[in-house]
Amino acid sequence: MTPLDTFDEVDDAALLRLHSRGDPDAFGELFRRHRDRMWALALRTTRDPEVASDAVQDAFLNAFRRADSFRGDSAVTTWLHRITVNACLDRLRRVKPTSDIADHEPVEPRDHHRSVEVRLDVQKALAQIPEGQRLALTLVDMHGLPVSEAAKILGVAEGTIKSRCSRGREAMAQLLGGVGGESEEAPV
Repeated sequence: MTPLDTFDEVDDAALLRLHSRGDPDAFGELFRRHRDRMWALALRTTRDPEVASDAVQDAFLNAFRRADSFRGDSAVTTWLHRITVNACLDRLRRVKPTSDIADHEPVEPRDHHRSVEVRLDVQKALAQIPEGQRLALTLVDMHGLPVSEAAKILGVAEGTIKSRCSRGREAMAQLLGGVGGESEEAPV
């Protein structure tokens, strides 16, 4: 067993192997390392803090229970992203939102410069585009994942991610009124 204070030197795949072999602290370290990123992903995917919280809990429980099924074909973070997205989709299939998106504190530091109105407009527009496009945009544009990693997470070809992102960006631009400067609003 590895003492908790030496986990800083242990990579994610090794932590997963240690957990599978019975180390009582290894998965806790994985959770500590990735919970914030999975929370941000779940919040952007579900657009509901309560549903996101439940989905992250489901995702980490699934990862805890199925750690020995990790084949190592991708990074542990990619595996966790995929589990989290699937948990979000499962939750969204079971529960339809009944109210507007609540205002919340920005999840990512780069969101601090945006006003509440802009964030709500973007979230509203995201809710109007097809799920595949929304997930691709969330992973690639909002979380900064490479197209190849987003493709692995969603279980589709890289070209599909590129296409979904392109169509999603186009749809978002139209919904937000930013296509070719055709917005009728005067600059502020």
